[in-house]
Amino acid sequence: MKTSTTTTTTILAIATSYLFLLITPTQKSTYHSLFISDSLSDNASIYNHLKTLTRRPHVAGSKANAEAASYVVSVFTSSYIPSHIVSYEVSLTYPLSRSLVLITNPSTTFTLHQETYEGDPYADVADEVVPTFHAYAKSGTVAAPVCYVNYGRVEDYLTLKDKNGVNVSGTVVLARHGKIYRGDIVKNAYEEGAVGVVIYSDRKDYGGEEKWFPDEKWLPPSGVQVGTVYGGLGDPTTPGWASSSSGDGECERLNKDEVEKGGDVPLIPSLPVSAADGEKIMRSIGGPVAEDDWQGSKDAPIYRLGPGPGILNLSYKGQDVIATIQNVIGVIEGAEEPDRFVILGNHRDAWTFGAVDPNSGTAALLEVAQRLGKLQKKGWRPRRTILLCNWDAEEYGLIGSTEWVEENREILASKAVAYLNADCVVGGPGFNVRATPQLDELIKRATQEVKDPDNSSQSIYESWTSSGSSPLFGRLGGGGSDYASFLQHVGIPAADIAFGGGYPVYHSLYDDFVWMEKFGDPMFQRHVAAASVWGLVALWLADEEFLPFDYLSYAKELQILYNTKYLNHSLAWRIWRMRFQIKT
Repeated sequence: MKTSTTTTTTILAIATSYLFLLITPTQKSTYHSLFISDSLSDNASIYNHLKTLTRRPHVAGSKANAEAASYVVSVFTSSYIPSHIVSYEVSLTYPLSRSLVLITNPSTTFTLHQETYEGDPYADVADEVVPTFHAYAKSGTVAAPVCYVNYGRVEDYLTLKDKNGVNVSGTVVLARHGKIYRGDIVKNAYEEGAVGVVIYSDRKDYGGEEKWFPDEKWLPPSGVQVGTVYGGLGDPTTPGWASSSSGDGECERLNKDEVEKGGDVPLIPSLPVSAADGEKIMRSIGGPVAEDDWQGSKDAPIYRLGPGPGILNLSYKGQDVIATIQNVIGVIEGAEEPDRFVILGNHRDAWTFGAVDPNSGTAALLEVAQRLGKLQKKGWRPRRTILLCNWDAEEYGLIGSTEWVEENREILASKAVAYLNADCVVGGPGFNVRATPQLDELIKRATQEVKDPDNSSQSIYESWTSSGSSPLFGRLGGGGSDYASFLQHVGIPAADIAFGGGYPVYHSLYDDFVWMEKFGDPMFQRHVAAASVWGLVALWLADEEFLPFDYLSYAKELQILYNTKYLNHSLAWRIWRMRFQIKT
């Protein structure tokens, strides 16, 4: 009888354990491991996404960019992710006419044209690229002697005045890209009294001294970095409110004079030019020789400061239009906290083909979507809602994301968990990240779980810390990408991840699929790794019962700031005390 009871108990225990296995859902951690597994990763799919997205230039407001939005919707939908388009009517600018003439003996009229190369697979659509210009540049015509101002920083103007006695007032300044935002180059020039600005890509910074794309990764001599010179966030005509039509019709807008008085658009005309054109202008400049660290590449002309004797005649006329932009929003609804949001974002619009900026990030976003779709087929649902956002018109001034934040400010401020951004997600080797400090440990954890795409024998974390030092986190500031409105307007924890840093063909005709395939990520494994880290951090934020923030990192960061020499300086400390009413 005792033996029989023991046997019955054993059978019941086994049956109960099997029943428990049948009715207990798969642990979330199992899905998280599956997300980064080789069985769900697909570099071939990423390759195809990027090739499709970059087959034509697709500037904001164009038909090609609307077609790219439809492609993103189709991938989300096929991945079992309900999606919709949110449109805004925003103020964008395009070039109507532009010219640049160097008045010397003889004079030179610059073509302001980026050249295709023999065998260029995109030569047949190169004429769809918007002519080289600065978005929101001031229309006007100026003619004046030219001065060289290095990178156009405040300290560069101090060097000109204090060390060399050069005054740029009434001149057209020649500056080179790098060190500071191009909009600040124009703003600084205006504040110093200049009447116009020409910005070029120096070979010293962007390469191409002997070989360049398509043979090497460097910017060709005719390559031009275009971009915006707007200093604000969002539609300039609707600062602080969304550019969406109401039932009463068109939304309220500032007029052009009001926008200019706001201080975020330039008040003097400007143009970007190539390295070849920049050096041609440099040869026309006399005056004092610039100091050594202001000089160019080894075979460049001697850089002098001016002013003149060369005179630049700069003319630019822009067209302001109200254009439709389209944000694509995919929604995976949370099972337990559907009103809390983990947001992943990347923009879609590009100045040219956008293989690095931004569609390496778009391809990674679509890879994340497809993996999440596969997890859903296996039974996974997030605890909190995951939003996959593909923004429009980022290049003009973070417009698509900012308008969306302005429209949804209250719910985002109270319900958003974090915003995870990926813009130029692959431009070369080497993982780098910028984040608010409470996300540091979570990102470290993710990099420990994902293989280094350039050395599969170690993790990204091991590669990142190979020098023996702690991982280096950058901090988010300024208007670098679409995280800005989430962090600065609403106070949401944010991160921005990437492989590689700056890349030579940035914002030029040559940022295309060929460059990516040859130099940026030949095997597309960096894209795979970026999607893994990005998605894994999002899964942890969406699924863990208690939000995995680490505020010790934040406290350490504040302590570091507190101990800097600036706060310890007696004047700074007095200002700090007065500002925060600290009593000692």
